[in-house]
Amino acid sequence: MDPEEASHLWWRRARADQEISERVSSAHQRSLINNDCRGALAGVLAAAFHGDWISSPEATDRSSDKVYQLAVAREAGFRVPQTLVSQSREDVIAFTQEVGRAIVKPVVGARGPSLYTTWVDGPESIPEGSYEVCPATYQEYIEGNRHVRLNCFGDHMYGALIATEALDWRPDLNVPISAWPVPEYVSRQVGEVLRRLGLRMGVVDLKLTPEGEPVWLEVNPQGQFLFLEPLTGQPLTEHFADFLLSAAA
Repeated sequence: MDPEEASHLWWRRARADQEISERVSSAHQRSLINNDCRGALAGVLAAAFHGDWISSPEATDRSSDKVYQLAVAREAGFRVPQTLVSQSREDVIAFTQEVGRAIVKPVVGARGPSLYTTWVDGPESIPEGSYEVCPATYQEYIEGNRHVRLNCFGDHMYGALIATEALDWRPDLNVPISAWPVPEYVSRQVGEVLRRLGLRMGVVDLKLTPEGEPVWLEVNPQGQFLFLEPLTGQPLTEHFADFLLSAAA
């Protein structure tokens, strides 16, 4: 289809690497192919597509910044973890002394094996050079064992409650996972965050404190959600298709 004829475009993972022949062995050549394919696609769509994005490349890129979205979530009324982004050993030690138990995760991450959230244990014993090589995100640990994955398709939100003592639930899905009715006040707050971010959809991670307070962790503008369909019994494929059709109506 000619981009000028399209009314809506789902902007999902447009920066994925190309499937390149093994005969192209040079890292420089492979980088050139990937970058030029991405650039060509983005340029053509920017010039020729005049419909509605789900969500726009600009909003998707900016909202993928975890530091920025934390600030937006706080402004919208969410509690967010105390956070430090640093590559200073002294700053990390001082931060962990202030907040008590702390966790660490990548600022952005990279393609390849997943980098899961881990504990910050004994930051004094870690060599200074390990901190200096690149910044990382350090946060206070939020108590509790109830994690919420909130799939937001336009004005409709479908929650999944993941019950686990694990710090990061992603490596092990053999834990109790069930549909989570989204309280009205949570729906309003999340909707406000997405509105401020300019997102028409998003997959939000929250954590419930032992008292039941939802704490904002992050939003992935184009996050995965289909794996939850068989685990919760929610027809997420159908819900997402309805969202796309309603957006195009």
